[in-house]
Parts: sequence; C-alpha cells; structure tokens
Amino acid sequence: MESKLYVGNVAYTATEESLEELFGEAGNIVSVNLIKDRETGRSKGFAFVEFESQDDANNAIEMFNGTDYQERSLVVNFARPREERPRRTGGGGRDFRSGGGNGGGNRGGFRR
Repeated sequence: MESKLYVGNVAYTATEESLEELFGEAGNIVSVNLIKDRETGRSKGFAFVEFESQDDANNAIEMFNGTDYQERSLVVNFARPREERPRRTGGGGRDFRSGGGNGGGNRGGFRR
C-alpha cells in the first residue's frame, strides 16, 4: 500500500510547516519533505508528503490535485519509487591531453 505523495508546482515561498498544515486537512501525516537545492538552500518547487494510510493519501489527491495554493496550481499524485541510478564517480571523464582545435597552417593575413 502506497501512502507517499509527490506534490509538484509548489510555490518557492512554501515551507514544510505550511505544507503539513495544508495536507493535514486530508489525514494523518507521517512526514513532509520539501526538496531544496543543496547549494542555495532554495526550494526546488516540489515536495513529498507521506500519510499514515493509503485512504488519507487518496483523500489528499482528491482534495488538492489542481488546487491553487500560494498562487500555484498544485500537482498531487502518488510518488514513484526512486529509480536505481549508477553511483557517480569523481571526474567527468574528459581527456584534457588533446589540447585544442587550433589546427595550424595558414592563419590568414595577406594573400598575394
């Protein structure tokens, strides 16, 4: 039974507390996780809300999907499981030994 919801198009001014207050109208909440940029700490505009039961989660989708909240139309649906992604390794795989693309030869100037 899935009870975790994805909430998209969240206003950048929203907080976890304001989302918990809003979604608490639909049922008992386990957690609210507003996703933020690691470097700036600014909201990325989406969150995850987990409910105690699937019934509460269904209720939240019915109540809030497409609803305006802080001048944005919320997108609310069941969260998809996170896809397995290969771990990133250091470095970008670029080869810096190849130099540039200057080519050589005639660089212009006067023709005779």
